[in-house]
Amino acid sequence: MAVRLKEQYQEQVFNALKEKFQYTNVMEIPKLEKVVINMGLGEAKDNAKLLEAAVEELALISGQRPVVTKARKSIANFKVRAGNPVGVKVTLRGDRMYDFVDKLFNIALPRVRDFRGVNRKSFDGRGNYALGIKEQLIFPEINYDKVDKIKGMDIIFVTSAKTDEEALELLKLMGMPFAR
Repeated sequence: MAVRLKEQYQEQVFNALKEKFQYTNVMEIPKLEKVVINMGLGEAKDNAKLLEAAVEELALISGQRPVVTKARKSIANFKVRAGNPVGVKVTLRGDRMYDFVDKLFNIALPRVRDFRGVNRKSFDGRGNYALGIKEQLIFPEINYDKVDKIKGMDIIFVTSAKTDEEALELLKLMGMPFAR
């Protein structure tokens, strides 16, 4: 499955970007460098099972074991101490990244209720795109009966594009369903 999106990039997207932006050097052509998936778990300080469940679910979704992130500073108002686990994240590169992106665009996002496309304005100004998902249940690997709590996640697409316009075109050609 991963091979399909990678081949599509090499055969179609690469040449389309080269033509549209008139690049002189092939190294200028934007590509997807990595995808970072992050689940923030504020309640993990009280419930250790929630953290274990999040690690398992993110490992199923991404195909790679996530890292538990810990608080850097203590924040009294949120009852968080430095070193407490506050979330899980995974960084995908290479074939696993293409596999996940293909699954996200073609299987998971269309399963979102009332889905009309993702927002075009979620670029950071440097060619990276951030996408928030409200529930992990849209992924086919997740068994609905085993989920004790619905958790959201942030997915960041890091590209080598210099501008948001180039990154938008790259993601659009790769199949990201943008809203009109």
